[in-house]
Amino acid sequence: MGEADRQETATRKRGAGAQMVYDILRDEILDLALPPGSPIDEVQIAERLKMSRTPIREALVRLASDGLVSTLPNRSTVVSQIDFLNLHHFFDAITLMYRVTTRKAAQFHTPADLAEIRACQARFARAVADQNALAMIATNRDFHAAIAEAGHNPYYTGMFSRLLDNGRRLLRLYYQSFDDRLPQEYVIEHDDMIAAIEARDIEECDRVATRHADQIVRQIQELVARDRRSAISL
Repeated sequence: MGEADRQETATRKRGAGAQMVYDILRDEILDLALPPGSPIDEVQIAERLKMSRTPIREALVRLASDGLVSTLPNRSTVVSQIDFLNLHHFFDAITLMYRVTTRKAAQFHTPADLAEIRACQARFARAVADQNALAMIATNRDFHAAIAEAGHNPYYTGMFSRLLDNGRRLLRLYYQSFDDRLPQEYVIEHDDMIAAIEARDIEECDRVATRHADQIVRQIQELVARDRRSAISL
């Protein structure tokens, strides 16, 4: 093996290592095993995962771009805080995007779009049945992103994807409030969205999407208000 081949092999291994670290830390952050504000110690992670610090740093760069970790002025890294004081801004934006993207999907979806939305819903329903919160978060995001894609407006798709990503830890709190046993009625709300999209009923899409967003917002608001006196358990 020549020098160029050895370097290429080393790069691939480092990339695979960085992906593994990213996946592990992302899941721990989303699952709140690493609470907001907790320090990220590169040395401890390197020892725990038995790898060098280079792939760990690469993974942290990706997590920072996701908004899941932050670098402090002293150059230490911590898990990003959840901005509870400004949640109303997030709720306004996410509700609007639920409505807009579902309406657009009703107008412009293709048979292939509808098939992808249904496939995403099937995966979400399985995750709910398994009470797998991380899978619920991922498949819920995929479901709503597929609806946005079906509207064929890349600006809405990009904005909604960022909002969905920013809200992943809030969604973890949402599922946690049900002890990860999401009521079936909320799974059915996704089916109601699909039916309205398939029927190209724009006004029904708006009603279903608004109702879906409202119950999520209400549940999280009640959780935050209930635990404000004794600090949310993260």
